[in-house]
Amino acid sequence: MTTIEDPALARLADRVRAAQSAGSALQLTGHGSKSFYGGAPQGEPLELTELAGISSYEPTELVVTARAGTPIVELEAALAEHGQCLAFEPPRFGGRGTVGGMVASGLSGPGRAAVGALRDYMLGATMMNGRGEVLSFGGQVMKNVAGYDVSRLLAGSMGVLGIVLEVSLKVLPKPPAVATIRFELDEATALAKLNGWGGQPLPLNASAWWAGMLVLRLAGAQAAVDAALARLGGERVDDTMATPFWTGLRDHRDEFFTKARAAVEAGSGVSLWRLALPQTAKPVTLPGEQMVEWGGAQRWWCTPTPAAAVRELASRAGGHATLFYGSAADKAAIGAFAPLEAPLARIHRELKREFDPAGIFNPGRLYADF
Repeated sequence: MTTIEDPALARLADRVRAAQSAGSALQLTGHGSKSFYGGAPQGEPLELTELAGISSYEPTELVVTARAGTPIVELEAALAEHGQCLAFEPPRFGGRGTVGGMVASGLSGPGRAAVGALRDYMLGATMMNGRGEVLSFGGQVMKNVAGYDVSRLLAGSMGVLGIVLEVSLKVLPKPPAVATIRFELDEATALAKLNGWGGQPLPLNASAWWAGMLVLRLAGAQAAVDAALARLGGERVDDTMATPFWTGLRDHRDEFFTKARAAVEAGSGVSLWRLALPQTAKPVTLPGEQMVEWGGAQRWWCTPTPAAAVRELASRAGGHATLFYGSAADKAAIGAFAPLEAPLARIHRELKREFDPAGIFNPGRLYADF
């Protein structure tokens, strides 16, 4: 446990202890860019944007430490000055996303299948538990873990374990060469191509298939990218078009996502589902519109299909389904995230009980009984 000396942390600790004593819920908030994700926010808002700023940055060591309220765009701007980046490309949702929300949601962008997920870049974290205690885990190097790797456990926890105060992240140099190509292919052919290319020494960094068009991003050494362009063929996409496309995909602001969200908000009876499947899974057939990412491992469906049917289909295909955009009533009825198997659910509950014994943090955001 770390001694609390920072006045901002002391104020947070007082709020947490008061909530614990009263048995009242706290809703952990940054800029609210991901309030749609997971269960509906509940409890008294606890604003965390005051905890902002880059605590330390060692470009030569490829490590940065930032406080939870730091906007992702500010962190990335500092990294860009040294030719470095967050390789997992977290969604920024209009520039409002913060480091704390990034960790709590655990979301990664188009390059995730090639470079790894957010949790793979977590080196250490400082958090405040439900007793108002400040705890630190991990550090600033890759091989530093003894016991439970709690810093990575926080990734995707939706804030139910405690308040993320500060995190240390591994960063990477920006690739020296990037190119985008596209192919007109049906879904089955596109998936077969992606699976075949995935076993070859190609600098594939991201992929997206939508409405009969497969788009690939190549990234790496100039010679490797040039060789892949010559080998794969396809139509080269100019950077002035390619960059906005990948940015829009990353930040969920491209046409597919904006149309899906508008349809959900209009009450048209559709929901946007995120299916996590094996890359080799065959095409999934549902009414509605689909986009495929991550070499076939992430399949987005905007569909009116009932939740039980979507989750059953995903399970049969070897994966699971998350209700990403949906009505509040649907999320309350069936939950945003796929139900856990009993042994795993027990582990989750015990972790919640250990870190947040009074159950004050973000109730219902991950699962209804958390």
